[in-house]
Amino acid sequence: MARTPATRPPSAQSASADTQAASKASAKASAPQLAMARLGLVRDIDLALHLPLRYEDETAITPLRQARDGQTVQVEGVVSENRVEMRGRRQLLVKLDDGTGELQLRFLNFYGSQQKAWAPGVRLRVRGELRVGFFGREMVHPTVRTVSDATPLATSLTPIYPAGAGLPQSYLRKAVEAGLRRAPLDEVLPSAVAAMLPAHWPSLRQALQQLHFPAPDASIEGLSEHSHPAWQRLQFEELLAQQLSRLQAKAERAHLQAPVLPLRTGGLHEKLLGVLPFELTGAQRRVCEEIAIDLARPQPMHRLLQGDVGSGKTVVAALSAAIAMEAGWQCALMAPTEILAEQHFRKLVGWLEPLGVKVAWLTGSLKPKAKREQLAAVASGEAQLVVGTHAVIQDQVEFARLGLALIDEQHRFGVAQRLQLRRKLEATDLEPHLLMMSATPIPRTLAMTYLADLEVSTIDELPPGRTPIVTKVFADTRREEVIERIRDEVAKGRQVYWVCPLIDETEATDEAADVAAGRNSNKRPPLDLSNVTHTHIELSDALPGFGVGLLHGRLPAAEKAEVMDRFSRGELSVLVATTVIEVGVDVPNASLMVIEHAERFGLSQLHQLRGRVGRGAVASVCVLLYASPLSDSGKQRLRAMAETTDGFEISRRDLDIRGPGEFMGSRQSGAALLRFANVGDLAEDGGEGQAMLARVQQAAAVMLKHHPAAAQRHIHRWLGQKAEYLKA
Repeated sequence: MARTPATRPPSAQSASADTQAASKASAKASAPQLAMARLGLVRDIDLALHLPLRYEDETAITPLRQARDGQTVQVEGVVSENRVEMRGRRQLLVKLDDGTGELQLRFLNFYGSQQKAWAPGVRLRVRGELRVGFFGREMVHPTVRTVSDATPLATSLTPIYPAGAGLPQSYLRKAVEAGLRRAPLDEVLPSAVAAMLPAHWPSLRQALQQLHFPAPDASIEGLSEHSHPAWQRLQFEELLAQQLSRLQAKAERAHLQAPVLPLRTGGLHEKLLGVLPFELTGAQRRVCEEIAIDLARPQPMHRLLQGDVGSGKTVVAALSAAIAMEAGWQCALMAPTEILAEQHFRKLVGWLEPLGVKVAWLTGSLKPKAKREQLAAVASGEAQLVVGTHAVIQDQVEFARLGLALIDEQHRFGVAQRLQLRRKLEATDLEPHLLMMSATPIPRTLAMTYLADLEVSTIDELPPGRTPIVTKVFADTRREEVIERIRDEVAKGRQVYWVCPLIDETEATDEAADVAAGRNSNKRPPLDLSNVTHTHIELSDALPGFGVGLLHGRLPAAEKAEVMDRFSRGELSVLVATTVIEVGVDVPNASLMVIEHAERFGLSQLHQLRGRVGRGAVASVCVLLYASPLSDSGKQRLRAMAETTDGFEISRRDLDIRGPGEFMGSRQSGAALLRFANVGDLAEDGGEGQAMLARVQQAAAVMLKHHPAAAQRHIHRWLGQKAEYLKA
């Protein structure tokens, strides 16, 4: 079989060398080779690990007299007739006779060359769904091969691979077969780890051979549900690589030095506790103690603070910062959006400036003079606490003594941004402590595997006085009923959010163009979406005498701040917005949240938006408006929202729907870090799933302690450069 230069750089070379080789070959590469490069299929191991989406059975021929309506079958026969007809549009009709019956093949899109190639007397092998109708047995657009009496049948199930434009399945199959044959798939696991695996699991090479070319009698169900022993071997190997990389990163950090930040009696921490207008919950006190213990150690803290929407993570961050500032060190708090960063800034200024703490503000929208003043305050150490967006990690920002970095909604930052922050922190002699925060609670099993290098603190208790939120799911045909409910709420002096997914029609147009051009296969064709501008006009007309505000990401920063101020002060009764209000907005008087086209939002995002209400003593409602038809995942998300307000249950279902790569934000690296193993499925899989995760953790411990070289080879095989993403 011919070897294609774009798919066979030496496997022993580094990932960077692979990239250079692909770059040099790209100028002369064919369209399929370029398409493979876009899929990351550069090394032989990449091809070997590019597994089928599904399989087709081309190992048998079904006589037409035995074929049933609705059955997908492979039939072989001789063309008896071939003609083009006009039935509303030009159609190519080919009649096939296999000796036991006749079959009509219908092609709505065809070339003249196909009509010539499938002339009467030619033998064809076709595969497709058989339908019995007015014209007898028929297949529409089946797969067709011209064959002879001596053409052999396939000896294994035919794989159908993930592919892109310009990459035919036949080309990809040949490339994968060649890559699998050449890939270095020798056994890396030491004998002590191999002995932990079930005896019926195949070796890695055998597993890949079975998955790419399964025998005709292989269990299609086991293959599609990833319960086949070959799949289990791959899942184990991938999870092991991730666990090894995480634990390795944790061990490396143990050798780094960080400033010792002790909790001092009578210091800023106690003063802040004394001026807070509320008592801490038991969960808040517990996580504060966990963080204080970490800060007092000479090794850098690497901790995730997780808690449901409204559980009080900001005050925990403020108390942690108070410990660092009392010890004479600076703190930085970075948030993903300017609105969230400003909410933090206002709260922290209100709590800390009366205690003599200087808080700096850094965002991309600052005027040059104001930015220079803030940068100077940070560089001199005058600013003890710096709050801002990604502007905090820009090159011109220099800290005098950075001791603690706080990242809110850490999964909302791209992996590259989180790595950039780490590099900025590592530029100092001492590694600052790092506290990441997330309002998307992470299930315990996922935390044990996906976050093996992190300590996790959980606020599992909401502050007292919070009223439960009732969630209602309505079709968008009931829009007028929802507007009537809004009239009732604002007439009682309460406030309402209305969230839309798009700003204006150009976004829908741009999305349609992307879909048509195939630039983003994850996007669905655009719907006839209402947008914030039209909804703002509609609600303004429907609610005369009440203020209706408009907020979206394209507004100037000053205008956004003014709108939020007016809504917070109660001057606006309704706020029509995009998801810029997803996190950080706290208006206790808001009692109704309407989310339009809720089916287009992720489950975590819906939960975050719902958390903007229910912050006061008034009973609150969240209305999810959806447009038909709903996808299966859309139905699952809306059902989950209606059935529970528990953030941990929401996160568990979100993990089931999306998988761990997207759930943790790792797909922002450009590739999912877990391709084959779904931790959520394993966690739910009773004894077998739990046994797999326990086996992974045990094997990782053995390899790191007794076989570090084998551990490194295993990490490189499975993760390559992506291992760096796991440190972010």
